[in-house]
Amino acid sequence: MPSRFMETSAQSARLPHLHESELFHAIKNPAFRRIGLMGRAGKRSVTQSLGQIAQIINDMNLTLIMDVQTANLPTLNLTDIERVKIVKRSLIGEICDLVIVVGGDGSILHAAEALARYRVPVLGVNRGRLGFLADVKPDEAAFKLRQVLMGDYQLDHRFLLTMEIREGRKIIHEDMALNDIVLHAGKSVHMIDFQMKIDGHDVYRQHSDGLIVATPTGSTAYALSGGGPIIHPSMDAICLVPMHPHTLSSRPIVVSGTSEICIRIHEDNRTQPMVSADGKPSTPLEQEQRLYIRKHPDKLTLLHPPGFDFYEACRTKLHWNVHAEEFSLDADDDIMDDE
Repeated sequence: MPSRFMETSAQSARLPHLHESELFHAIKNPAFRRIGLMGRAGKRSVTQSLGQIAQIINDMNLTLIMDVQTANLPTLNLTDIERVKIVKRSLIGEICDLVIVVGGDGSILHAAEALARYRVPVLGVNRGRLGFLADVKPDEAAFKLRQVLMGDYQLDHRFLLTMEIREGRKIIHEDMALNDIVLHAGKSVHMIDFQMKIDGHDVYRQHSDGLIVATPTGSTAYALSGGGPIIHPSMDAICLVPMHPHTLSSRPIVVSGTSEICIRIHEDNRTQPMVSADGKPSTPLEQEQRLYIRKHPDKLTLLHPPGFDFYEACRTKLHWNVHAEEFSLDADDDIMDDE
């Protein structure tokens, strides 16, 4: 049974009455006529996939819209594409029915800030490593894309985090994140001394290398490396993962997605704490300032081809079904043991 955050398209037999759902009406045009295409420089394989997808969209007589940065990638050849519009990246979410992002999960993180406010669905074609967000394999892109453009897809709504650094009532810095907001010590080898409140309640004073505040989407990213739990994307929860805490009793905490986290640097702190959202350039957090983190009002709408399964993605990306050879027994070994 699909979760309340995951719906399938009207053409899918698993949910034939999607047109009665609010999620259906949140999509501008379920038939997808204006297709945005985005990618980041760095790999020739990215431009190869961009060219392939552009040709498919062109062959289906759909409108292809690319942002300036993507269209100007040095190895991208669009000479055979008859219908393509080039616009500013900030306009992609406003004028498209669907945006396809080619790259790794980092490419989708990079695109999320520009696209989330418009609730335009995003389809990721993976040219990176793990690909929890960009889940379409390059060799399946042509087939999967045609499925989606014909109307067979699943929608998956992911919430984001917003952060504010305040000094009194003045907002010094603000940002948003799909994966996580990280308090860290920068280049220093000293631990950070900080105090944390959740919804106004004291939680702890901690000495550690920092703190990862992650969404369910981010639970399979940096927070997972820090020993945090994997949280299903449908959960309305925020995970707080200490980074190398100077105590054996400090463990990750999972709190409600409606919680507000407040962090202040203790007066005894000896290093310069920094804060980063989704790996973007860090901002210093001073002792007289406060860091507030809570759910962002916008969501990112991911679009998956039919058959997407979060647990299957975990099995594949995290190698859950891979067994060490020394523990595997074939049938002959079993027979010999019985004898």
